[in-house]
Amino acid sequence: MNYDLIVIGSGPGGYVAAIRAAQLGLKTAIVEKESLGGICLNWGCIPTKALLKSAQVFEYINHAADYGIKVNGAEADFEAVIKRSRGVADGMSKGIQFLMKKNKIDVIMGYGKIKKGGKVEIKTADGSVKEYTAKHTILATGGRSRELPNLKQDGKKIIGYRDAMVLPKLPKSLVVVGSGAIGVEFAYFYATMGTKVTIVEFMDNIVPVEDEEISKQLARSFKKVGIEIMTKSSVEAVNTSGELCKVSIKTESGVKEIEAEVVLSAVGVTTNIEGIGLEDVGVKTDKGKVLVDKFYKTNVDGVYAIGDIVMGQALAHVASAEGIICVEKIAGHHPEPLDYNNIPGCTYCSPEIASVGYTEKKAKEAGYEIKVGKFPFSASGKASAAGAKDGFVKVIFDAKYGEFLGAHMIGTNVTEMIAEIVVARKLETTGMEIVKSVHPHPTMSEAIMEAAADAYGEVIHL
Repeated sequence: MNYDLIVIGSGPGGYVAAIRAAQLGLKTAIVEKESLGGICLNWGCIPTKALLKSAQVFEYINHAADYGIKVNGAEADFEAVIKRSRGVADGMSKGIQFLMKKNKIDVIMGYGKIKKGGKVEIKTADGSVKEYTAKHTILATGGRSRELPNLKQDGKKIIGYRDAMVLPKLPKSLVVVGSGAIGVEFAYFYATMGTKVTIVEFMDNIVPVEDEEISKQLARSFKKVGIEIMTKSSVEAVNTSGELCKVSIKTESGVKEIEAEVVLSAVGVTTNIEGIGLEDVGVKTDKGKVLVDKFYKTNVDGVYAIGDIVMGQALAHVASAEGIICVEKIAGHHPEPLDYNNIPGCTYCSPEIASVGYTEKKAKEAGYEIKVGKFPFSASGKASAAGAKDGFVKVIFDAKYGEFLGAHMIGTNVTEMIAEIVVARKLETTGMEIVKSVHPHPTMSEAIMEAAADAYGEVIHL
């Protein structure tokens, strides 16, 4: 019952931290109230990518004639698509079980709560309570779908992302409230499957955290496939008393009412910090986040926090990196603090979006004199051959020293291309070094080299 480390939460922050701790010789246990792998593996990153792959396959089949192939009578079996997604998630969760056994990590199923004196209380599903002792405890309890007061989720007509993954049938119409990654991924999935989709976004552009040119390109691509987009708009109320939801939307020109079978609330996530003992132990929080130092130690000795419940981007790969840094520090190593300005963000709608570093606007606001280069996929041989000419790569360099300030991409498979920029920025690569690094032809990734060349007036294929 005594451990060097207990990790509460087994998402991509928690399970990665536990594995790294075991590798470093710490006697480790992990606590999980639902399914190993947390939201990411069971209800987030992984099952949504399975759904999106089904949508992409369906889209390919529907456009097979563009590639010289005739296909007749293709139809989507919505239940089978959902079933496949759940199967993928279950397989990944079983993979985490294997990793726990392999690394000799004790898995304790139940609800974990920290107590004074390095104690962790765990309440199991049958109501029994056990107490464990740990020299160190990492809180990795993640987040859940945020609920707005005027958009209370009932799981049937007003739903969150979990419900959106397991709807019993394909809705004829859907209003998506919020156009962050979750919102636009589901908008693309359902629109491709045949649902009439409307996106409502409060900000000036969809995917508002992205570079403005990326946002505008995605809006163009979405409109081409029939997705309606309402920006500078907010859902004021939803009347669910009838067969269809009556959605009142405040726009610049007044209040509009539209009808939809289902309303998906995708207005972000809120942290799971209630009921885990923070107040009892005296752990400091601010605006729903646990306060930590650069190695994720809280103000209470022996208590640490990582992932969505601390400041920083609420992304799986961020949580994993934080978990590794936290554990290495606990084990007496000297890890580098995480550079939160070099975290890639990826959105898996179609076309995909990937970005890292400064947007053009933020670079200017930071006082940089900049060089900007762009290369459209319409000029890429590989993109033309693949029938994927939508989108572009945009790169931003500091004009004085050539520092790689940021990159923003929209197009097919760009989420697989962004890592080059992350590594380049980590290694302090300059713009001309990218230009002079030979990229393979024909590939989508050539667009990075071409965009960098465009920034320096040396682009060949434009």
